[in-house]
Amino acid sequence: MNPEYDFHKPNLNYGIVGNCKSAALINSDASIDWCCLPNFDSPSVFAHILDDEIGGHFKIICDKSYKITQNYSDNTCILITNFSNNRDEFEIIDFMPRYQKESGTFYSPPEIIRIFKLLKGEPRFKILYDPRLEYSNGITNNYIKERFIVSVIDHENHDTLYLYTSFNKKKFLSGTEIILDKDHFVNISYHEKIKFFEIDDALFEFDKTKVYWRNWCSKTPTFKLYNDEIIRSAITLKLLTYEKTGAVLAAATTSIPETIGEVRNWDYRFCWIRDSSMVIKVVAKLGHKKIVKDFIKYILNLIPEKNEKLQIMYGINGEKNLTEKTLDYLKGYMGSKPVRIGNAAYIQKQNDMYGILMDAIHFQIIKFDDDDIHQELWSIVKSIVWVVANNWKLPDKGIWEYRNEDKHFTFSKVLCWVAIDRAIKVSELIQNGVSAKKWEPLRKEIFDDIMKNAWNEKKEAFTQSYDSEHLDASVLLMEPYGFVDKKNQKYIKTVKAIERDLLKDGLMFRYKNVDDFGSPSSSFTVCSFWLIDSLFKIGEEKKAIKMFDKLLKYSNHLNLFSEDIDFKSKRMLGNFPQAYSHLALIDTALNFNLKSNQK
Repeated sequence: MNPEYDFHKPNLNYGIVGNCKSAALINSDASIDWCCLPNFDSPSVFAHILDDEIGGHFKIICDKSYKITQNYSDNTCILITNFSNNRDEFEIIDFMPRYQKESGTFYSPPEIIRIFKLLKGEPRFKILYDPRLEYSNGITNNYIKERFIVSVIDHENHDTLYLYTSFNKKKFLSGTEIILDKDHFVNISYHEKIKFFEIDDALFEFDKTKVYWRNWCSKTPTFKLYNDEIIRSAITLKLLTYEKTGAVLAAATTSIPETIGEVRNWDYRFCWIRDSSMVIKVVAKLGHKKIVKDFIKYILNLIPEKNEKLQIMYGINGEKNLTEKTLDYLKGYMGSKPVRIGNAAYIQKQNDMYGILMDAIHFQIIKFDDDDIHQELWSIVKSIVWVVANNWKLPDKGIWEYRNEDKHFTFSKVLCWVAIDRAIKVSELIQNGVSAKKWEPLRKEIFDDIMKNAWNEKKEAFTQSYDSEHLDASVLLMEPYGFVDKKNQKYIKTVKAIERDLLKDGLMFRYKNVDDFGSPSSSFTVCSFWLIDSLFKIGEEKKAIKMFDKLLKYSNHLNLFSEDIDFKSKRMLGNFPQAYSHLALIDTALNFNLKSNQK
C-alpha cells in the first residue's frame, strides 16, 4: 500500500479484483463502480465510473464517524475495506472466485463475492444496490425471489443478474439501515445457481481463492529491491489475462480519458499483439510459464493459414471485427465524452508489432523447450519475415496509433530490424542457421537505413520519424531491444535530448507534436518508466532511482497505475489498471535488482 497517498485528491481510487475471466473495480469506499459480466468485454452491469448518475453501482453508506481504509490481503487480489469508528468495526472482503479443482481445471465463475465481517460493536450502514445492465441502456428492474434477487432488463438484448445474500432481501434492496450482528455475504452472479449458496460456501471460496493467489505468487522470485511493487504489478498483469484463450488485455476499462474533457477515450478491453507480447516476456522473466504458453497458443489459433496477416489487435476470443461505436447517453468519466465500445484501430497497419512478437517468440524458445510448439512457431517466424521484408520500407500508423497520418516512424523501423534479428537467432537455435544466412543482408539493410535516416544532427538524437525534428519516447527502446548498445554515443545523446525535450515535472510526454486530436496534455506513464530505465543504463543510476521512487508515489493507494498521469495535479487518467504501465515498472525494477546483485 502506498503510505503517502492523498485520498482527498480526485483520482482513480480503485482496487481491482478478478479471476482471469472478468474483473471489477472497487472504490476506496468499497463501492463497486465497474464490472462487466460474464467476460471482460461483455456489457457492464456496473458503470458508475462512466456515469455517476445512471451508470449503476453497489455502494455501502455509513455515517461520517467511520474511517475507511483499504488494502489487499498479502500476495492476493482479495480486497479488504475496513470501516471503523473505534466503537464499531467491520470489513468487506471482495473477490472473484478462482481456484484449481481436483480435475486440474480452474473454477472461475462470473461472479463477485462480498463478505461482511463483523469485527466489533454494532456497525450500522445502508446498502445501495443499483445494477444497470447492458451499459445502462434501458431500465433495469430488481425483483425479490425466494432464493435470490434478480435484476432484469427488457429490450432487444434481454439480460439478467442474480444476487444471493444472507441479509434480509427486502432490507437489502430497500436501503433500510442494517445493524451488522454477525458475518454476512453477498454473491453477485451472472448465472442462476443450481445449489443453495450460503455463508459457509462464501467462506470456502474465499479460503480456496486466497490459497490460489498465494501459491501463484510463491512461484515468483523474491527481490531485494521493490519486491512489493513487483508482486502487485505481476498480480495485476495476471488479472488482465483471459484464461480461456490466452489473450492479454491492455486494461480492464473503456473510455477513461487521457485528459479530462477531451476525446482520447478508447476501449482497451482487447488484446494488442504488441502490448501482450511485452507482457508475456516480462512475466516469463518472473518464471510464470503458463501465461506465456497460453498466449503463444492464442497467437497460433489466430493464424489458420500461413499467408494470413496478423491484425494489430483482436478480441479476447480472437474476434477480428472490433467495430467502434459510441454510447452517447452516457456522460463519461468526469464528463469526458464520448464513451466508446470497440476500437477502430484494429484496421491499422503498425509494423512494430512484428518485431515485438518475434522478440517474444525468441524469448519463449530460449526459455522453454518444446519441439512441437517450436515447429508451429517456425511457420509464424517465416511468415513474419516475409511480411516485414515486403513492408518495412512503407509508412505506418506507429506505436501511438495515429488515426489519419502514416509516417516512417523510427520505432516501427527499429522493430522491423528486431523482427529479422530475432528470426535469425531463432533459425540458429532450432534450424542450425539454415535460413539465417539469407536473412542477414535484410537485417543489415534495415539497420543502415535507420542509422542514415532517423538520426538528426540538429537535434543530436534519433527522432520520431524520418525527416523530422520531433522527439518520441518510444525511441528509448532502441537499446532494450538490442538495436544499439547502451554505450553508443548516439543513443546516450538521444536519451539526454528526450529527457530535455519531453520530461516535465518528473513525468514524460510520449511526444509533443500535434497529432489527430491536437497537442498531448498528459504524461504517458510507461514513457516515464522507459526514461528512468534508459538513464539508469547510461550510468545515471542515482538520478534514475530517485525518479523511480518519486514516480511510484503517483500510483494510487494500492500501488496501481493507469495509462496517464496529469502533469500538474498528478492524478491518474486513462484506462485502468494499465498493463503497459505495470510491465514497465517490473522491467525497470528488475534492472535495478540485476545491477544490485552484481555489486
